Amino acid sequence: MAAGAQSSARFFRIPVGSDPLLRFLLIAAALFVGWQLLYALVIHPWGVPDRWLIGQLTDHAGGLLRVLGYELLPEPAGDTNRYIGVQGGSFLWIGDRCDGLSVMVVFALFILAFPGPWKHKSWFILLGTAVIHAINVLRVVALCIVVTIDYELLNFQHDYTFQVVVYGVVLLLWYLWVKRIAPIPGST
Repeated sequence: MAAGAQSSARFFRIPVGSDPLLRFLLIAAALFVGWQLLYALVIHPWGVPDRWLIGQLTDHAGGLLRVLGYELLPEPAGDTNRYIGVQGGSFLWIGDRCDGLSVMVVFALFILAFPGPWKHKSWFILLGTAVIHAINVLRVVALCIVVTIDYELLNFQHDYTFQVVVYGVVLLLWYLWVKRIAPIPGST
């Protein structure tokens, strides 16, 4: 190999093993781009994972609303498992971006990219996705109740309040992973 080719090969080689932060960022970025492509080209057009997760979300939220004493509005024909509402309010339509799938995947990608034992990664990813789903169920329940109080509050609660709550929980889970479950030696 010529000297010029050797130096250019060395220039493009990133020493990821020497810098854990760079390694994490590159792995996380590659996983995120891979997820975005997979979702856009395969998962979203197929539709099954989103429909299933929305069905779980409406079933769990509906069950909790019934336990809380609310009577559900009858589901409109034609678009099953996307609508939920309670008497005295309006329907909420749950879109693919509101089902929590992307949040769960980004959470899992962070855990996968961050150093730590695989046996801990597997149970923590399962626990974290369950927590994210539970928070999302509570979000849908709260939005159904908000609509019975004042429909005008819906957009603010949906766009701001519950975004902060959901992402706050994800950040807390990431913090627990980094500081308590899989800390990097010498970083605490």
